[in-house]
Amino acid sequence: MQARGPLMIEHRLIERMLAIIGRCLADTEKNGRIDPLFVDRVIDFISIYADRVHHGKEEDILFRDMKNRNLSDADRKMMEELIAEHAFGRKTNQALARANELYRAGDSTALEGITASLRALAEFYPKHIEKEDKVFFPAARAYFTEEEDQAMLAEFMEFDRNMIHEKYRAVVDELT
Repeated sequence: MQARGPLMIEHRLIERMLAIIGRCLADTEKNGRIDPLFVDRVIDFISIYADRVHHGKEEDILFRDMKNRNLSDADRKMMEELIAEHAFGRKTNQALARANELYRAGDSTALEGITASLRALAEFYPKHIEKEDKVFFPAARAYFTEEEDQAMLAEFMEFDRNMIHEKYRAVVDELT
């Protein structure tokens, strides 16, 4: 498997979550309410899986290694766009969390902020994923030898192995 393989597999799970978000938005439009616990689960998924696990591998490993390469102007520009898009995803997820807190506290007007953030995520991620899968990842592969690609894949696996410990260490830290 090439290093981009796990990243593309993670994209498929993110797409499944986006489909669930789409169904939730349709239900919310029909009945005018949303389950804040569902929204919490979306926030956690985007924050931990999409951003920390997935974008973490991209930013902390792939992009880090690519910065040391003689990238074409187009590839460097694409990488910078992807980094900015990751920041947009984080910012949107933070807005979703704030709106959900208000909604949970009884502010029914916060539902508009929740649906706007969910819609923004549902519209953003498919384009972002397509850009990575079809343009950036194939271009990035050309900058690495087979040995370097396999070393990156091993680093991705180690990153994932450590992630569960990082998540639950943060949970305990937050509770103390």
